[in-house]
Amino acid sequence: MTNDTRARFSALLDISGDEVVTHSFVRDVSLPTGKTLALLTLDNGKDHTRPNTFGPIGLIELDDALETQRERASRGEIAGLAITGKPFILAAGADLSKVNDIPSREVANLLPQLGHHVFGKLEDLGVPTFVFINGLALGGGLEIGLNANYRTIDSSAAAIALPEVFLGLVPGWGGAYLLPNLIGIENALKVIIENPLKMNRMLKAPQAFELGIADVMFPSARYLEDSIAWASGVIEGAIKPERKNTPGKIERMVKWDAATGIARKMLESKIGTVPVAPYKALDLLKAAKSGTKAEGFAREDEALADLIAGEQFRASVYAFNLVQKRAKRPAGAPDKELARKITKVGVIGAGLMATQFALLFVRRLQVPVVITDLDQERVDKGVQTIRSEIDALLAKKRISPDEANRLKALVHGTTDKADFADCDWVIEAVFEELTVKQDVFADVEKHIAPEAVLATNTSSLSVEQIGAKLEHPERLVGFHFFNPVAVMPLIEVVRTPQTSDEVLATAMATAKNLKKNAVITRDTPGFVVNRVLAKLLGEAMHAVELGTSFADVDAALAPLGLPMPPSELLDLVGLRVGAHVLDTHHRAFPDRFYDSEKLHKLAEYGTLFEKDKKGAIKGFDKGALKIISGGREPMSREELLRRVQDGLADEIHRMLDDDVVEAAEDIDLCLILGAGYPFQMGGVTPYLDRVGASERVFGDTFHHPPLLGLS
Repeated sequence: MTNDTRARFSALLDISGDEVVTHSFVRDVSLPTGKTLALLTLDNGKDHTRPNTFGPIGLIELDDALETQRERASRGEIAGLAITGKPFILAAGADLSKVNDIPSREVANLLPQLGHHVFGKLEDLGVPTFVFINGLALGGGLEIGLNANYRTIDSSAAAIALPEVFLGLVPGWGGAYLLPNLIGIENALKVIIENPLKMNRMLKAPQAFELGIADVMFPSARYLEDSIAWASGVIEGAIKPERKNTPGKIERMVKWDAATGIARKMLESKIGTVPVAPYKALDLLKAAKSGTKAEGFAREDEALADLIAGEQFRASVYAFNLVQKRAKRPAGAPDKELARKITKVGVIGAGLMATQFALLFVRRLQVPVVITDLDQERVDKGVQTIRSEIDALLAKKRISPDEANRLKALVHGTTDKADFADCDWVIEAVFEELTVKQDVFADVEKHIAPEAVLATNTSSLSVEQIGAKLEHPERLVGFHFFNPVAVMPLIEVVRTPQTSDEVLATAMATAKNLKKNAVITRDTPGFVVNRVLAKLLGEAMHAVELGTSFADVDAALAPLGLPMPPSELLDLVGLRVGAHVLDTHHRAFPDRFYDSEKLHKLAEYGTLFEKDKKGAIKGFDKGALKIISGGREPMSREELLRRVQDGLADEIHRMLDDDVVEAAEDIDLCLILGAGYPFQMGGVTPYLDRVGASERVFGDTFHHPPLLGLS
């Protein structure tokens, strides 16, 4: 049997020579009844920095182990089989490190087939099978449990999920069929589609237990002992688990199709129709209401093979590697040993952005934070805002009462710049106007130590010019957050020609301590994210002013896969801010960035959309449409899309030639983390390669070879 399995999946084994193998170690455990439970522990021999994963070699080893236990069961040597993982980790799913080496769709199809072949044995091994979810269980790590007869879970387990849709895949080792038939269609839609699309949200053990993913939950202190005792009770028939969420006849007849229909409409309204994986997953979940397990698994095989062979998954893997690897080792960063310690932070300003900064710094750095503004009333209001936000965190049980009191005690307000004297880090959050920022920094420099760092949050102004009035411009660095500050993971760290290595190292260390990802950019208009978005919005306004409707512009640019259409992006950033950003770029590059007169008129008018009381968009505002009307040369959707593609390819190529960042990967990382560019697009540069814009514009591609699908 094992030799047949190796032969069947030899094409996968051929590309797995350096796999980090998750081994299957089996030991016998005597049950209170005198019977024997075979306990199989998954362990890749690495520490907790490398979770167990399932590659072809490890799956074949698991298959061997299961076959051995099947034979033992047939001889009456064991009464049950349980699978668990090394401390705190069951498994993190399939090993995707070699997916780019898969040569064809035919070989891609073998990966889901192998998982089904191995995991599927847990249903009818000849004795009851259990999976003890002792910690992290993602993707295939959860699916191995779903294939077993019973599941227990450690109450402290905090990463339970089927995140495949987030990566441009679907649960392909049984999850798309087994989960809805275990916990119901609405719960399965949440776990398989909704959570992955909410920044890859995961379940904690109590949530997984409440959904019915696990049959029973035990505390960590005696988790393994309690799980073994419970398994013994099940084997003896003394325990019969009740599954309250298992779908019944009425759910299958009435709710199933309705739930998937509602989910489809929600997907179309929120993410459009460009992403493939969410809709593949939805189709699998809809089909799971009937038919056999074998039929469900066959559907998963085909869907997963299509996705693995497709462009979006390869782009997703590229994006995932950027976030997991490149973001943690920023290109161009100086020696981290040069970083200075931050013991106190000053924030210039007490408005919305300033209070967000102050809250983030005090929470993450746990150091005193002082804010200042023009008058005491504004300062007091800012301090109260921060304290109210701390109270909100306490109410949500995100922090303890002791921590809330400690954080409040660390926040102070002042109108006296002398209170900034012992700050190691001072960041401004004042009006986006060059002279204002210059004067603010020139004033505060008189009160701070020579080695204190000055950071500006400017989104598009020249950092070097902001420091023009400083006696020590080498202490200035750009530190551009994205809104909302607490949520968005990117900071663009901007180095001027004067910025010292020590200051840059301090900025990078500070970003890390704030739990943000930092990308170093040159001091250039818009840096990375705003320069790319300015190009996009400028082309959108150009088309509108020629007579193209905003609705047609939005539809034309949908293939870019952006998280929202251009009109909604303008509404999100604000019409005045959008006009300011476009003006900044037009002044810097008048031949390439559109000067939009009507965007200024829209900003004066104040709105682009009609909205309901909750702020939801009802449609375009009639007055706004009147302002932008009058053009007589509307562009076709095809013409506009190609113009935008080529414009982005040209601008990004220029940015790389001008060393704004070190590589195309850094631009993609910025857009993924700072603009919500979806994983399945892989960032903007792989997309531009795929559609031929790179070749059209500069006769080459950003990536060699381009991230294309398989035949």
